[in-house]
Amino acid sequence: MQFKAPKNTEKYEWTQHAIIKMKQYGLTAQRILRVVNNPQRVEEGIVKNTVAVMQPASTRVKDGKRVWNREIWAMYQPKVKSEKLKVKSFGANKIRIISAWRYPGISPKRNPIPDDILRELEV
Repeated sequence: MQFKAPKNTEKYEWTQHAIIKMKQYGLTAQRILRVVNNPQRVEEGIVKNTVAVMQPASTRVKDGKRVWNREIWAMYQPKVKSEKLKVKSFGANKIRIISAWRYPGISPKRNPIPDDILRELEV
């Protein structure tokens, strides 16, 4: 199967790094967008002003609980809030996908994003 690079749209912008990592890990643009739009876990990204989101690669039910052994992560930068920065080519409602990766196993929980900021991002 040949890799098809995602195209920038009015809502999503893809960095070259994200495209390279998608190719490396065998991830499609549709799968990354599904992780971004419906994450199971949301954390602060390791880069300033970024958000990291996770979804299990596949789940199964064991003893009444959902369990998994692989995760798919995506890091993105939400819309820019500063009026000065909006003048740049980064649109008001765009999401810049910075990176994507697979994690073997269950990653440790880090800094979750506070609920008030999550509500603000959803608006």
